[in-house]
Amino acid sequence: MKPLLFCPVFLASLASATTVTSRPWGEIDGTSVTLYTLKNQSGASVSISNYGGTVTSIIVPDKNGKMADVALGFDTLAEYREKSPYFGCITGRYANRIAKGKFKLAGTEFTLATNNDPNHLHGGDQGFDKRIWNATVKDSELVLNYTSPDGEEGYPGTLKTTVTYRWTEKNALHINYEASTDKPTVINLTNHSYFNLVGEGADTILDHQLQINATQYNPIDPTSIPTGIAPVKDTPFDFTKPTAIGSRIGVENTQLKNGLGYDHNFVLKTSDDGKLMKAAILTEPKSGRTLTVSTTEPGIQFYCGNFLDNLPGKGGKIYKYRSGLCLEAQTFPDSPNQKEFPSPVLRPGETYRQTTIYQLGVSR
Repeated sequence: MKPLLFCPVFLASLASATTVTSRPWGEIDGTSVTLYTLKNQSGASVSISNYGGTVTSIIVPDKNGKMADVALGFDTLAEYREKSPYFGCITGRYANRIAKGKFKLAGTEFTLATNNDPNHLHGGDQGFDKRIWNATVKDSELVLNYTSPDGEEGYPGTLKTTVTYRWTEKNALHINYEASTDKPTVINLTNHSYFNLVGEGADTILDHQLQINATQYNPIDPTSIPTGIAPVKDTPFDFTKPTAIGSRIGVENTQLKNGLGYDHNFVLKTSDDGKLMKAAILTEPKSGRTLTVSTTEPGIQFYCGNFLDNLPGKGGKIYKYRSGLCLEAQTFPDSPNQKEFPSPVLRPGETYRQTTIYQLGVSR
């Protein structure tokens, strides 16, 4: 079906302070793709496509009220399909890595794509980031649904997934995930947005100040598979107090060498009852913009753009090495193979639930 000519459609409830508009955003194999924009009364907004649930922009003010887009990305659907390093998308059915693309469940071994040689990464060759999700707008929320059939990308079970996005008057992006299965399977969903609080296209994130609510992290081997759990104390991974990202990234350290910088999961000090907990606070001193991440997940992957390499982005801006960072709420990498990690197994009759909030703000 060919996309319609551009015509924004007002979709939100008149009673809601947040408006939702949509516009055609191209097509894939004859199926139309749509871009939705959620805007609050202050004019701050987030745009999300039903292609991969991709957050394409987050436009928020700095300490002087100047608006800027703080999410790295592209202008067109074609660019996301051709060259995206997972900008802004839902990653799944299993985010992060599974060692050698194999795991056992109930005595059966399952084999997945090794698309990050020698490991499986972010759901495989055609993960959730490359699927067109069914989209509806309910009140002022964008609701995406996708059914992953049994055997897709090697995973067992038909998995029905719903991801709901809500944008508040306080510039917070709420992302709620739910999923169910008809066979035992593994699941780990996250959002893979890249942030630069100066604005996308700014040169670096190394001067951003980061604090993570974690006293432990997962060291990794040279292929980025966790080797256990270790304390952050007296290491470059101690972000228990606000610390400039670039202050220790160049020190001689085996873990920084293995990750080519920071690309590690941090073990969050979460509550036992699954309530939302503050995971990380990011601050950019010049703009005054802040990002607070809260989640129900047990871990958060901090990745500092080690593989960005002069990638042309929005408006022809060049995304330089370490000019964007990710804070991905998740369970631990390779947890299907590491029994001491939180279990990623979902069984019939159970419901996978996760909430992550990206709260944008300013410090004065």
